[in-house]
Parts: sequence; C-alpha cells; structure tokens
Amino acid sequence: MPTRVSAHFDSADTREGSHYDLPMLTLYFAKGTCALASHLALEYSGADYRTVRIDFSTRQQRSPEYLRLNPKGRVPALVTDRGVLTETPALLQFIAQSFPDAKLAPLDDAFELARVNEFNSYLCSTVHVAHSHRMRGYRWVDDDASMAAMKKKVPQNIRDCFAMIERQMLEGPWVMGDRFSICDTYLYTVASWMESDGVDRNDFPKVADHHARMSADPIVQKVLAAQDAA
Repeated sequence: MPTRVSAHFDSADTREGSHYDLPMLTLYFAKGTCALASHLALEYSGADYRTVRIDFSTRQQRSPEYLRLNPKGRVPALVTDRGVLTETPALLQFIAQSFPDAKLAPLDDAFELARVNEFNSYLCSTVHVAHSHRMRGYRWVDDDASMAAMKKKVPQNIRDCFAMIERQMLEGPWVMGDRFSICDTYLYTVASWMESDGVDRNDFPKVADHHARMSADPIVQKVLAAQDAA
C-alpha cells in the first residue's frame, strides 16, 4: 500500500545528503499554497511519498536550512531520488510521467500533453501572478501607493482570468474533457483562492461545478485533512 507520512520541517531535514535517506518522494508544502496541486497529484497517482510542512508564519521558507534545499525559498519542492524539483507545472508532469498507470496526463499524445502544459503554464504564469499582487506586491514595487493600486486591481484581473478559463479552457466535466488529469488538481487549487481575491466562484458555473465535485472527492478531503493535521 502507498505510504503517507507527514512531518514538520526542521534543520535535520536538510543535513547534507539526508534528504536522499527519506522515502523516494518528499513534498515540502505550506497550507493554502499551490503546493496543494502536487500533493493531490501524488495522492491520485498512488505514489509512496512523505510530506513536510513549511511554516510561512515563522518564515521557515527563508531559513538557511530550507534555502539549502530550495534556494528559491518557496513551495512546493519535491525531493526525488535524482534531486530536487520545483515549480508546480514541472512537479505535476513529473508525477504523471513517473506513475503512468494513474493516467494523470495524456502521455501518449504529444499535442494533448502540450495542451496540459499550456493550461498549467497559464495558471502558473498568469493566474497565480495576478493572485500574488494582492499580498506580495513588494515583489514588483517598493512604495505603498503602488502596492495599494496593485491590490485594488486583483479582483478584476482574477475575474478576467477565470472568464477565460470558463469560456475557452475548461472543457468539462474536467479541464481536458472526459479525462481527469493533473490540470484538475491545479485548477482546484487556484480556484480555491477566488473568494479571498474578491471574486465569487459562482459567477463561473463550470469552474464552480468543477470545484464542488473536487471538494466532494474523498481523495481531496483526505489530502486537505492531512495538511490541516501536519
């Protein structure tokens, strides 16, 4: 049976060479972040994996210990037997290709796989960035007035992003049509932020339906409970 282990982060997790002594896959995550997409994909894949929670409230992501593991100082980070991977689209494709029997991506069709990456790249490079303007404007500007202006624009930008997803990208019932994929774990994660970004998910019926069905899935509920308990 697949192994599910949760732990808190501490300096022992990044002793030189120590992460290779962990189970084959170790996901470093923080609650409420895009790391949820990879956590869900690992669970759907049937992989043996371990999770380690990073506490953003104490800035563990900027600690010297974590930066040795992931110099970007962000989550997710996935420790594999060949090294550390970062960036959600990369992790999702790695999981799908590592566990092909789970059929989380159309690995046998170059065009369809490219469409999966197209969708996930849009979430990563456009939707997530628009979301980040609400609380991380300091990444782009220094003065308070500019940060306030960026924050004010977030609801409109997020609404525009999800209007595009609703009209042209979410085929239904899943992102790729009848086939569940890693796109669905990522969309579920990003759509979970809509209310905090000032956008009513119910204004987008296909997105709202997708989110409701994912929320009712026992696998999703299991992962959310595991993150709460970590």
